[in-house]
Amino acid sequence: MEDSAIVELYHRREERAIAETDKKYGGLCRSIALRLLGVREDAEECVNDTWHAAWNQMPPDRPQALGAFLGRITRNLSISRWRRDHAQKRYDGMEVLLSELEDCVPSPGTVEEAVERRRLAQAVSRWLDGLEDGDRWLFIRRYWYGDAVKELAAARGMGANALSQRLLRLRKDLRAFLEAEGVDL
Repeated sequence: MEDSAIVELYHRREERAIAETDKKYGGLCRSIALRLLGVREDAEECVNDTWHAAWNQMPPDRPQALGAFLGRITRNLSISRWRRDHAQKRYDGMEVLLSELEDCVPSPGTVEEAVERRRLAQAVSRWLDGLEDGDRWLFIRRYWYGDAVKELAAARGMGANALSQRLLRLRKDLRAFLEAEGVDL
């Protein structure tokens, strides 16, 4: 079923919208949640919460890219759940991802103006647009989807250490780009 038809089901408040959404985007959302949380049951709960959030947001929202819309909701819910569940604990998966990016992306812990967040997002988008396709894919798979370095290395046909060095260079490049853009780090 086309995304526009699924969105229309939400706007007509037909429960079939959730089944169609799960059929088309359930795998993507489960993958995002599982990579971030590492526990299948927690991931499944986040996906169910995603369907609930989508139901509540449509209407009034009419997302043009339904997959990205749902992926963002799943990712945000998964990160929130991870933070809640690991407030006093250490967890390698998310902890490693966040620590790798902390020196090149401002901390979300401080309350920033919406304008500054938008400016940062636009700067990161411009930086991503300037990357070669392979580097853009690598950065997004690692830092948006949370893919493991070993998995990415296997997919790229290279060693994990070489891939880690490539990611380090990309993070340094992002930091330099953001500093040149005047983003406070």
